[in-house]
Amino acid sequence: MAVEDTQKLWLDYRRNGDRKLRDRLILTYAPLVKYVAGRLGSGLPAHVDDDDLVSYGLLGLIGAIERFDPERDIKFETYAIARIKGSIIDELRSLDWVPRSVRARARDIERTIGELEARLARAPTDEEISQKLGITGEELDDSLAEISRTSIAALDELWTVSVGGDQIALIDTIEDEHVPNPQSALTETEVKEAVGEAISRLPEREKLVVTLYYYEELTLREIGEVLGVTESRVSQLHTKAILRLKARLAGAPAHATFQD
Repeated sequence: MAVEDTQKLWLDYRRNGDRKLRDRLILTYAPLVKYVAGRLGSGLPAHVDDDDLVSYGLLGLIGAIERFDPERDIKFETYAIARIKGSIIDELRSLDWVPRSVRARARDIERTIGELEARLARAPTDEEISQKLGITGEELDDSLAEISRTSIAALDELWTVSVGGDQIALIDTIEDEHVPNPQSALTETEVKEAVGEAISRLPEREKLVVTLYYYEELTLREIGEVLGVTESRVSQLHTKAILRLKARLAGAPAHATFQD
């Protein structure tokens, strides 16, 4: 559909709220749902059905269409992606399929990384992390693998960081997608700069995984082919990178800079 036709469709729908016009808008933007569902579902357990994710996301798209104001200075796609993502995550959380033990383990590793980094003034090695946790390197790898099978969807629970007292979804700061909010643009920019700085200080392999996944939008399998490792190994590197970022950013003021 041409841009002009879409704009007219929006104007007509806003004028009379006709259900048929709404359905046409849903069809127009349905590919967004498939895109978001595919991204979120890439690391989920096999029993989570892709079609279910799409149906959850479709509810978010419908809500976005019904609430969107075309006169606001924001692209519908940006607004809708955040709503679709939130709808899928909310539904997954309501199913409570992420075990509490996995959440607790993720917090333990994140806290350990933060404590070691504060003491060492650098990114701790896997050996240092496992030693402080009192587990073997193999047990650390197993924990990261288990966390990785849930964390890609449980964004609000495992990937939320506290910056300057505000809770911010880490994936939103990386992808530069967000729901409109009254926070100042300056604060938002500072948060993104802090995240960018934290990413730049990740160990090289983890930084490459984050860059390829979020900026180049490669799948975990494709990243594995680039690095010459298995998809499960990429999942571990990805999870470890996210936990490092959370540990570094947690509690930091939005304007903070990070020193080596």
